[in-house]
Amino acid sequence: MNDIYTQAITVFLGFFAIMNPIANTAAFAGLAGDKSKAEQIKIAAKALIITFIVIVAFSLLGKAIFHLFGITISALRITGGILVFLVGYHMLNGSGSKLHSAKEHEEADIAVSPLAVPLLAGPGTIATAMNYSSSGEISGILVTITVFAVLCIITFVCFIFSSKILAVIGKGGLGIVTRLMGLILAVIGMQMIIEGVTEVINTIT
Repeated sequence: MNDIYTQAITVFLGFFAIMNPIANTAAFAGLAGDKSKAEQIKIAAKALIITFIVIVAFSLLGKAIFHLFGITISALRITGGILVFLVGYHMLNGSGSKLHSAKEHEEADIAVSPLAVPLLAGPGTIATAMNYSSSGEISGILVTITVFAVLCIITFVCFIFSSKILAVIGKGGLGIVTRLMGLILAVIGMQMIIEGVTEVINTIT
């Protein structure tokens, strides 16, 4: 039971850092801040439902994707680790990563793009989900999906109260949160790389 709790906390911290609800709340406010409260709720709900579906799909089909494309778990961890590390590195420098960029979006449907993809369900989030559920065990997949669902709810609340949250933390607080999440991400990414390289070395030897 303790192992499940430990895994849940690890998964939550990983997802929380990669999605960074506080920083994405600022992005949401910039994209939908001029709309009515009802429209903001609709946009936030749609974006997070799409995000959840995308992550669940990759969590459940991760093993099938491995077999289909001949991908190994160690390759995923190394590649995913590099992606996560790069996102964290950019956040540490106080700038958003191009992997999670909200620029060059169209007005058509901001809930789908850039909110759902790539801000929330970006390459780093997908790689993290596949890494956590790559064991193929039901418990690991259920923990990953459940924890991500909780995080989606937290993010939804942050989006709905975006104006109040940003007024409280201010630009300085947002910068501190972004850099802190960047540090956590960089460490998680490096850990994923180390695990992947270790598995490759053990396979060779």
